[in-house]
Amino acid sequence: MSQEIKALVLSAGKGTRLAQEGIDTPKVMRLAHGKPLLHYVLSALDFLPRENVILVVGYKREAVLAAYGDYPHAVQEPQLGTGHAVQCAAQYLQDFDGHVLVCCGDTPLMRQTTYRSLAELHLCADNDCTVLSAHVSDGESYGRILRTPQGGLKAIVEAKDCTPQEALVTEVNTGVYLFRAKPLLEALGHLKNNNAQGEYYLTDVPGYLLARGGRVGVCDTCSPQEMLGVNTPRQLQEVEDILAAQA
Repeated sequence: MSQEIKALVLSAGKGTRLAQEGIDTPKVMRLAHGKPLLHYVLSALDFLPRENVILVVGYKREAVLAAYGDYPHAVQEPQLGTGHAVQCAAQYLQDFDGHVLVCCGDTPLMRQTTYRSLAELHLCADNDCTVLSAHVSDGESYGRILRTPQGGLKAIVEAKDCTPQEALVTEVNTGVYLFRAKPLLEALGHLKNNNAQGEYYLTDVPGYLLARGGRVGVCDTCSPQEMLGVNTPRQLQEVEDILAAQA
């Protein structure tokens, strides 16, 4: 088993809630502190060879590729969920015996040290999948991380499906994962879209692996600030203010 890592950066979204008069760019190309959101994500991933960082593009992909055409890319069209996004990049994972980091192109505050700590835990624990989590004061709309008594992952429960007791859990899913490539590819072939949105969710993969005896762990080194994704003008302004303060 190789310890080589490839990263899939999910960058296909339009950012409907971000849409403003006269602004019609892909979400990951919206500017924060003078640079595209995607710039910060790729900078945090620069510990990986550029040829191993794959952009999954979709909406107005020409704008993304005009700026970042020196990265390999896969096209997700139409956009049918996070699981579907990874399926669209499967061509880069065939015959690959390493590991696959899946992250989002609209999380510009994620630090390289966090990605590295996820990789270190994943490789040392010999996991099939490791989920990056964060501890927050209020779980809000995030999926809750339920652990086994031994500290491994028991389940990821979406906020809308939580029991009152589960809703009190403050460890949440950040949407960042590290997988062994081969189990990931197998699981992708079994994803179902029997949900209200008719989409294929990557959150179903850890459960699939667990059900088949796979080793699934959790890395809780992400801070609440780092996991902030940009979906609304308010969140874009929040990220702008944080980046300005860090400059």
